[in-house]
Amino acid sequence: MHISSAFDGGNIIVKSVASADDIRLDIRKDTNSDFFQWFYFRLTGAQGKACQMVIENASGAAFTGGWENYRACASYDRETWFRVDTAFENEKLIISHTPELDSVYYAYFAPYSMERHADLIAEVGTHPDASIKVLGETIEGQAMDCVSIGQGERIFWIIARQHPGETMAEWWMEGFLARLLDDDDPVSRVLRSKARFHIIPNMNPDGSCRGNLRTNAAGSNLNREWNKASIQSSPEVYYTIEAMNAAKPDLCLDVHGDEALPYNFIAASQGIPGYTKKQAKDLSTFLEAYETASPDFQTAIGYPISKPGKANLSMCTNWTAQEYDCLSMTLEMPFKDNANLPDNEFGWSPDRSARLGGAALDAMLAVVDQL
Repeated sequence: MHISSAFDGGNIIVKSVASADDIRLDIRKDTNSDFFQWFYFRLTGAQGKACQMVIENASGAAFTGGWENYRACASYDRETWFRVDTAFENEKLIISHTPELDSVYYAYFAPYSMERHADLIAEVGTHPDASIKVLGETIEGQAMDCVSIGQGERIFWIIARQHPGETMAEWWMEGFLARLLDDDDPVSRVLRSKARFHIIPNMNPDGSCRGNLRTNAAGSNLNREWNKASIQSSPEVYYTIEAMNAAKPDLCLDVHGDEALPYNFIAASQGIPGYTKKQAKDLSTFLEAYETASPDFQTAIGYPISKPGKANLSMCTNWTAQEYDCLSMTLEMPFKDNANLPDNEFGWSPDRSARLGGAALDAMLAVVDQL
């Protein structure tokens, strides 16, 4: 048997593979950081063997609540990812699976590679209404791709994957972009006439390549850098803010994944010092329309709302809402499953993320005229 993670987004430390029923592993920490939870590795030579893979340092992960009622993702072809038996016991994460083929991949969630990102940007760039701009470079010299679409007066900024291990965010982007560029979709056509979209499908290319959960190559958590961004520690945020200053948002949506909560929900900016009645009204319109557009979205369960004036202004949603007086929101999707509509075979998945991305356009159409 052999375990490897020396590929795009890979992350695992092999401690022992002497026996299929007692494989011992650790998750590597994020670059220059103590965060860890993302794992992604390949197992070969275990076809037909009842494997038990024990991640021994799981109790030290960033969000141990993420292991409760969690089931790991597995794939033979890296296209279809299904769930396998997983348990969090005695402070260890135990993945139990009998591979049907010689080669199988396991991951915290279905990975989204930088190669697929390049394919996405290339495909989107062929549409006559889309333009591609590089806002700047990451610490390791990767391009910060920004897609601009539409000719309307309202300015919409949509960003994803500030936390690179939250790969469902870029799967969401696939569905969002596919529908937005569908010339036969009346919702998309109207939105493109009323709004100008600036879209960053991957805010953290370096962390994505390195197999990090939350940080970039400098060890910075990008969603804690918005009030102090610098070229040295967080160029990804620095260059995004530069671009936003040139095209100030009327709406900003920051797409994420949540390790613990098995629901799709929005966290907004109610706690900022300058929160207005208009922002509250726009938020209500968006939430109602999103919930109508997709049964996978709900508003009953989410994060506690910050007290007035107590919002963390280092976070994208709070900082942009305060700085630009706009409707700004964070969308959270589960690593686990949607408890309201569970899927035992796949859990929350790339396909469901993409469908939720497409449904967001209905919510945007509902609110665009009142922004």
